[in-house]
This record gives sequence, structure tokens and C-alpha cells, in this order.
Amino acid sequence: MSAIKVEKLHSLTGHRDCVYTIVPSGFPNLFFSGGGEGMIVKWDLTNPSEGELIARLPNSIYSLCAIPDSNLLIAGHNYEGIHVLDWKEKKEVASLQITKGAIFDIRYFEKDVLVTTGEGSLIIVNLQNRVIKKKLAISEKSARVLALNPKTKEVAIGFSDNKIRIFSLRDYALMYEFEAHKNSVFALGYTHDYKFLISGSRDARLKAWQVDKEYKQAGEVAAHLFAINHLAFSPSGEYFATASMDKSIKIWKTDELKLLKVIDKGRHAGHGTSVNKLVWTNFKNQLISASDDRTISVWDLAFTG
Repeated sequence: MSAIKVEKLHSLTGHRDCVYTIVPSGFPNLFFSGGGEGMIVKWDLTNPSEGELIARLPNSIYSLCAIPDSNLLIAGHNYEGIHVLDWKEKKEVASLQITKGAIFDIRYFEKDVLVTTGEGSLIIVNLQNRVIKKKLAISEKSARVLALNPKTKEVAIGFSDNKIRIFSLRDYALMYEFEAHKNSVFALGYTHDYKFLISGSRDARLKAWQVDKEYKQAGEVAAHLFAINHLAFSPSGEYFATASMDKSIKIWKTDELKLLKVIDKGRHAGHGTSVNKLVWTNFKNQLISASDDRTISVWDLAFTG
């Protein structure tokens, strides 16, 4: 059994409101954060005490997506639109009004930007032309989270109607639809071998779904006391972490859905309120967490045994 030694390396401050999202860049040591006050900040793990303001937008930032092999960063507002930013030049390249709802998640796939909204829609935007290619009105409840499977060319979407829906990335046809949880699906991620989809929900449960068996349920565990907001896999894929409204971060063995470690305020000087997002970096295997308490924490995880 693996033992995990946890050390809190840094507490990053500067946001003046809840930190709703953090995302990796194309560089192992760099990541971006977005907050309720509309600030987008770049952080460097080689000098984490000094965040660099990239942009200040007029509304809360719920989602960010760094475009690979470019300086572009896509930001999603809590209503109406996306902003395309050049993070090196610190300037806005374009903005698109694509929805009246909140934008909860953004992913990039083969020159297209996939956006999920509070209106229950999936919107596909061509980044090069900056036009909407397709808009799918899927549910009356919010589309909360996206996960891409490039191996099978599928995208999984978690909804606040408790369902997960799987669409083809070739033509965006609906492939599978199933009630996954007893409450909103907030967290999704494919395992590194793309054989399983892991989901987390407002019902505080984790579930595993087998991709090659039409997403038949393959595992379940009562994971947290309150909603699971996000999950992130380790660089090796052997482990993953969950962030919860119960203020804790938990580390799991991927292939067993087995709990290995709890990171919280009492034991590790963790967050004082809801933990919203995670990034598990390639930079010294450090784990980053963002919270409603306006801080970002940097964790060193040492695995032994």
C-alpha cells in the first residue's frame, strides 16, 4: 500500500474573491487562475509568491482553457461570453457573445473550443474563424463539466439533471445518455488509458464507468461529506485527487477507487471553505488547489511503499 506524505509548500494570495478555476498552461511550472472579481492571474511555481495579472474582466471567471502550442487563453464569464486572451502580451484578441448563461467549462479539441453553459447547451466554436460551428440545446438544467476521450473521439458531459451524456467528437451526435448520480454531476475525467470515466457529484459520491461496455457502472464509493467539485489525475494516472465543498482534498488510487489520503485544515493547514478546482502538475508532482477562501495552495505529495 502506498503511503503519502503531504507538505503544504505555499499559500498564494492576491485574488479578492473566490477562486473558481485554475488550469495548467503548456509549461509544467506555469498555471492560470480565475476569480469571482474577474481577475485572471498567471503563477510560476519556480517563484510562486509573485502572481502576474493577465487580465481583469468585468464579471466572475468560472472557467479557463489554455490552448496548446500557443499563447492563447480562453476565459468564460459567469454569463454571456468567452474572451480570447494573449497571455504573454496581456491583451484581448477577441470576445464572443455566445450564451446568456454561465459558462462552466471549456475544452479544446482539434481547432475547436467546446463550451458548456448554464442553459444546458454545448457550444462548439471554431477558434481560427471565431464563429459558432454548432450549438446543441441538450437539457433544461446546466451543463457543468466536460471530459474528452481522443482515443474513442468522444466527449462526456455532466449535467445538473444528474445525467452524463456522451457525444461523438466527429459529428456531435448523442451516443449514450444515463442517469449517473442522485444530484448534479460536477466532476468528470477519463483515466489515462481511456478505459474508464470517473464522475463526481453533488451527491458526494464517486463512480467509475467502463467505456468499452457502453459506460456500464464499474465502481462506486461514498467519497466526501458534501459535493465533489472537481477531480484531477496525477501525471502518471496512477492516482487522482478530488476537491470538495466539505473543505477537503482526497487522494485516491485510480484502479481501485481506494482512498489513500485526506488533506484538510485540521491536519495540513488546508482550505477553510469549499475547494473548487485542482491541477496536478508535472512540476515536481505538485498539486495545486483553489478555494472559496480566496487562496490557492501548493502541495508536495511524496509517495512511498
